[in-house]
Amino acid sequence: MSGMLVGMEKLSTKGSRLVNRMRDVVFPPVCLFCKKAERDGACCCSRCLQSIHVYAHDCCLACGVELPESLAPGPCGHCLQHPPPQSQTHSLYQYNGPVRDAVLAWKLQGDDSAVRWLVQQAMPRLRESIDEHALLLPVPMPLSRMRKHGQHHAANMCRWLADDIGCAWDWRILRRIGEQPRQSALSGSARRKNLRKAFALAADYEQRCLDISPTPNAVWLVDDIVTTGSTLYFAAKTCLDLGITVKVLSLARTSYRG
Repeated sequence: MSGMLVGMEKLSTKGSRLVNRMRDVVFPPVCLFCKKAERDGACCCSRCLQSIHVYAHDCCLACGVELPESLAPGPCGHCLQHPPPQSQTHSLYQYNGPVRDAVLAWKLQGDDSAVRWLVQQAMPRLRESIDEHALLLPVPMPLSRMRKHGQHHAANMCRWLADDIGCAWDWRILRRIGEQPRQSALSGSARRKNLRKAFALAADYEQRCLDISPTPNAVWLVDDIVTTGSTLYFAAKTCLDLGITVKVLSLARTSYRG
């Protein structure tokens, strides 16, 4: 009887391998970024992988702006004169090439497969900075935009990170007030004016924080893209009222200056 079971298991294994081979022939694996067939089963082809750039390690620790190696980790000249509310700013990737394509597919088509792969590749780096005592807060979207997209992208990022790291996250503590024009259509100075009174803490934020275990020792504000940093500046400034250190994390950052 046992010999028959072993034989059936071997037959089942061979059958599964045959089905997998046939599936790969009919529906070959594709690169998550360029969507071209990838015969070795990799999620990212070699060409796209070479075009994905990790954000510079030589940057101002406070605001995240790139610096010459000799000056990193700063602070940069601007942060020396005008310290930001956050103590640290980290970005995972440069916002160009396949990373930009992945973010646009996520936002415009609802396809998060490439973005999730990018986040997963960055997890070893993230675990060095974020632990189970962190509280992740997504930068809130205006309600009209959230209804349009049908999802909260920064909140999705928080959920993925929290599930992997084992820390807390809450999308209801930091709120967006009113409906401001889209940041992408504004200049740097106009962006800051647009966001000056755009954020507030929820009325029950103190109780929400008390309910979190273990007690958070740092707040991490999470967003998908950083351009001028204005959104994160005012969101972080609002979060100072939580009474703990505020840090910032983004999936990607543009090369914007000024």
